[in-house]
Amino acid sequence: MQPTLDERNWLAWLVKVRVLILTFLLGIQLTIVQLTPTHIPLRLFLSTMLLWYVLSLLFVILMSFWQEHRLQAAMQVLTDLIMVSLVVHETGGWDSSLNVLYPLVIIVAGILLPRVWSYLIAALAFILYGAVLELSYYGMVRSYGNTHPELKALQAIIFVHLFAFLAIAFLAGQLAAKLRQASVQLQNASGALEDLQILHENIIQSISSGLITTGLDGRITLVNSAAQKFLERPAAQLLGQPVATLFLDPLPNAESQSHSEVRCDTATSFRKTFRVRVAALNVPDRGLLGYVYALDDLTEVRRLEREVRMQDRLAAVGRLAAAIAHEIRNPLTSIAGSVSMLSGVPDLSDEHRHLLDIVTRESQRLNSIITDFLAYSRGKQYRFEKTDLLPLLEDTLTLMRNRMATENTGISVESHFAVHEAWVLADGDRIKQVFWNIGENAIRAMRNGGTLRVDIEPTSEEWQISFADTGSGMTPQQTEKIFEPFQSNFEGGTGLGLAVVYQIMQAHEGKVWARSRPGQGTTFILRLRRFDAERTVEKSVAPASEMTAALPSSAPLAAAAAEGGRHG
Repeated sequence: MQPTLDERNWLAWLVKVRVLILTFLLGIQLTIVQLTPTHIPLRLFLSTMLLWYVLSLLFVILMSFWQEHRLQAAMQVLTDLIMVSLVVHETGGWDSSLNVLYPLVIIVAGILLPRVWSYLIAALAFILYGAVLELSYYGMVRSYGNTHPELKALQAIIFVHLFAFLAIAFLAGQLAAKLRQASVQLQNASGALEDLQILHENIIQSISSGLITTGLDGRITLVNSAAQKFLERPAAQLLGQPVATLFLDPLPNAESQSHSEVRCDTATSFRKTFRVRVAALNVPDRGLLGYVYALDDLTEVRRLEREVRMQDRLAAVGRLAAAIAHEIRNPLTSIAGSVSMLSGVPDLSDEHRHLLDIVTRESQRLNSIITDFLAYSRGKQYRFEKTDLLPLLEDTLTLMRNRMATENTGISVESHFAVHEAWVLADGDRIKQVFWNIGENAIRAMRNGGTLRVDIEPTSEEWQISFADTGSGMTPQQTEKIFEPFQSNFEGGTGLGLAVVYQIMQAHEGKVWARSRPGQGTTFILRLRRFDAERTVEKSVAPASEMTAALPSSAPLAAAAAEGGRHG
């Protein structure tokens, strides 16, 4: 395929050069005719030049649809040879200075055609040139020359041109051979370089670590596939951008720091953590050209570390609650009974009765807290069965709407369900408790009224339920610890409601996480495996009425399996 492309380029070049030479010759001859007396037939000469122009135009048209470039080259060379002979005859034959066009045609033949063709064209040029001279000499055609040489002089001219044409054919063949050899070597070198470039590009694109290169000005010049995946942006959006603007933290310095951890907000509003290593991009003989940044995604590692810490805290809290709850409840019962008896003494003053009422209320509140501790720490029994989530959501939201209307809180509850049923394998009462706790948390966050929107939609293998409120929102630090016990952001709260949600979702092998920003509300997202997905993976399940399971204290965390550390 490559030689064909070269021949086409050479043919296009030949047409351009031909037109240029014709224009130059036409101008020169017209100038000579105007300035000096000559026997040149101007009208015949102009007709020949016009015919040559027309033939050149036909060659251009022929190249657009005829792919036999070798045959076209031969046809153009032969045509040029005939046209040169006509022009030489019309400009004086042996007196013509345009016989220099013959060597040009021979050189072109040596370039475009095989070497034997250069000798054939040289021989044909000799025959045509000799025929023009001899026919004019013997009067068989009209001569336009200013002189009439002798026969020997004419023969000398013809044979000198024979040797000149053959020498030019030989040199043109040698030149064309060298040119073709150089072209082949160049093509081989270009192919090897292209293969090497493709190999290097494939290596860069196949590296699992993200790779970003920048110039000295810090603008991105290259980004591989892994970096595009990590940053969740295509190369078109990254190239030319300052690399520092992609991250929330300062990048390491090539001179003083080898690596550091930085955070980045992706296009999906999830925050990721990367370990970034930087090195100077030095090129021999050119010096420092920029910097190379290598990225490793540590988001999952840091999430697992947070979950391990949370698991340790949950286990410690569970053990602590189980150990002290009973020890506190017994004396607390005695205190409450004693206070109740004291409140029945008739001669107590109003102040004393008021103090006893305070002790009673606080005892009741302390007893409620202990009850929550016990509920959180005690191993829960679950009855897993095929359950539709929509009735559970509707019941919970109906209770919330009635409560909001009764208390006149200014909070509206909206529901938008993308499906008519959502079957899961779950304990319906426990899942309803999850819905209620999250809804209660959202209501308490909207002190001045607002809207709670609840959505449910399917994903690939799960149902996704979202509770979005318009409350005050949370900081990233609060969002990260929202499911830990005793992390309540509300006055009077124990911080166990969302911890219980986390615990129940963990038992259901579900996921729960929160997205929030201060002043922009909070969205809690739950994901539970769809019942048909459970059957697809052939999970072992006992009959609904018989299945119970106690939550082990060391069960693996699934509540924030993929999104626990993300902040929207």
